Amino acid sequence: MEPKIWINKITFSDNTTIEFASNDIIVIVGPNNSGKSASLKDASNFLKTPNTKSKVIKSIEFSKSGSDSDLIEYLESNSKKEFTTNPEPYYNGMGYRVYGGNVKYWWNNISAGIDNLSIVFSKNLTTEERLKAANPASNIKLTTESPKHPINVLQKSDKLEKQFNQYFKQAFDLDLIVHRNAGNEVPLYVGTAPKLGKGQDRLSESYQIELEKLDLLHEQGDGMRSFVGVLLNAFIGSQNLLFIDEPEAFLHPPQAKLLGKMLATDLPSNTQLLLATHSLDFLKGLLEGSSKNLKIIRIQRNGKINNVNTLNNSEIDSIWSDSLLRHSNILDGLFHTDVIICESDSDSRFYSAVLSAVNEKKGISNSDTLFIQCGGKHRIPTVIKALKKLNVPLSSICDFDVLNDKNPLKDIFEESDGEWNDIEKDWKIVKEAIESKRPELEVNELKEEIDGIFDTISGKIMPKEKISAIGKSLKKASAWAHAKQVGKLFIPSGQATQAYERMIQKLKSKNVYVVESGELESFVKSVGNHGPKWVNEVLTKDLINDFEIELARKFMEEISRK
Repeated sequence: MEPKIWINKITFSDNTTIEFASNDIIVIVGPNNSGKSASLKDASNFLKTPNTKSKVIKSIEFSKSGSDSDLIEYLESNSKKEFTTNPEPYYNGMGYRVYGGNVKYWWNNISAGIDNLSIVFSKNLTTEERLKAANPASNIKLTTESPKHPINVLQKSDKLEKQFNQYFKQAFDLDLIVHRNAGNEVPLYVGTAPKLGKGQDRLSESYQIELEKLDLLHEQGDGMRSFVGVLLNAFIGSQNLLFIDEPEAFLHPPQAKLLGKMLATDLPSNTQLLLATHSLDFLKGLLEGSSKNLKIIRIQRNGKINNVNTLNNSEIDSIWSDSLLRHSNILDGLFHTDVIICESDSDSRFYSAVLSAVNEKKGISNSDTLFIQCGGKHRIPTVIKALKKLNVPLSSICDFDVLNDKNPLKDIFEESDGEWNDIEKDWKIVKEAIESKRPELEVNELKEEIDGIFDTISGKIMPKEKISAIGKSLKKASAWAHAKQVGKLFIPSGQATQAYERMIQKLKSKNVYVVESGELESFVKSVGNHGPKWVNEVLTKDLINDFEIELARKFMEEISRK
């Protein structure tokens, strides 16, 4: 049995304990300064000693497989022995050098700290380590020497070299080629691979001359080098426990997503991977590749405590199967301190701009609030449910007409941890009071207005603007059309208004906010139009001082305080 060490259990500073399998891909997300990078650093340090002082992690439990004899057999097969004056040899392998006289003791006392064995089984793949991995490797005698570097593994295996070439070509549309006869070094070249002519092979002098006209990988940009460095260590490095902070560093979004997908799809089954990322694209790549052995941990700092929440495989599947979540920026909420959910993109833009104005006036420049739109109020419950599982602080903003129907109001309130029974009675009172008021158009008036529209049509095809006009007329047949324009002012005085106030306070207590003036456009009535055109014009105003925007500023200030 090949020996192996992995993280079995981590207890964080909030006393949350999470268990892991030996082949899990563990990705840590969260806002800036929440403890993502510190978690990886702490976990790596715990390998060397269980007494590591840590602010984020309280303790780590490691597991192992294999015997001390398996360990010796592994070192014999994968290392070059170095004999000194000591009775036992040193084992020099890919990224490690350990004394054979100690390894059995270390292995059998692993609970006291892995100590020097940590370099045999684990690697903290820092930014510098990733970039260095693209440098030429020292040449080895292929038939007798063990690889000293992952590039030596490519040097020995045509199959692996072709596989890595495919990875690189997907990311950069260029070939990645091993130079097998460059002297003491084994460099990697990038470009369009020379074609083998008749009678040529890759050791032919004429082929090597053409190869050396290409660019050397280690002289290329950080993106290419980091990409190759991650894959070399993850796929053919000797260590089975890897820590990688921001694997997406230096990569453009499409390449970051591709890297995530490659890791999730092709990571060797004996490897455990711990990642910290700030990239939604990289996270989406992981999700697209596989969720069978993926664990997402969200971490957020609360004073001196780091609160953590995790998604299991079934929860990841349910989120990723929703097309709204897959093809939007909603999962970006995992990387922010809090999220405000809006019905539309116009709503999101306006409220975000107003909150920025409020913060600017207060001298706050580092707001980490994310505004997301979900394509209508009926999708708000889905978004709340997804982000709530990772304890992302949420607020929802809905137009006044969310009170028109039981759903989605009931779903929004319940997903926000409210009890529908707490507001149902008051909601019915408000709804009945609004619907008892005379609509703008009664039946005869509606018929007359629509007939008038038809009278203006001369052709056989219904013009688009006439269809729109009829739609507007139909809305006038409901009292809710008027209520959406003026908001709570449309509610009759007395019992209905009292019920409304009770209901609104209970909604706010669960971070559900109703636009009490009606709808988005009701905040600035001096501007005409609707939706994007309205927002574009309003955003040219002085959002900090304009008196007409005061109501919107107070609205966003209330939400941000909560």
